[in-house]
Amino acid sequence: MAGIRSNGRPEPEVIANFLDGHSYSKGKLEEACRTLRLDKPYPKPPKAPSSSYKAEDIDLLVQEFEIPRTQAEKVLAEANGNVVEALRRLVEL
Repeated sequence: MAGIRSNGRPEPEVIANFLDGHSYSKGKLEEACRTLRLDKPYPKPPKAPSSSYKAEDIDLLVQEFEIPRTQAEKVLAEANGNVVEALRRLVEL
């Protein structure tokens, strides 16, 4: 807890004292963090690009191989949208 100085103002709560005589006060550190957080808005996460492949092709891979939709899209992308090639790649796994 912060002590009282002789001038009546409370002493700041010290987080750490260093050998060279410097110290960090909790109040100043919190104010600096608040300023940093409030100055810059949080960046928005990038949106996942919509798949340019046919939904039927993706559904076929998902249903037949019981794989997640993202994996089916990835395999189709590696096969340049060719369903037959995507099927071959999945069978080889």
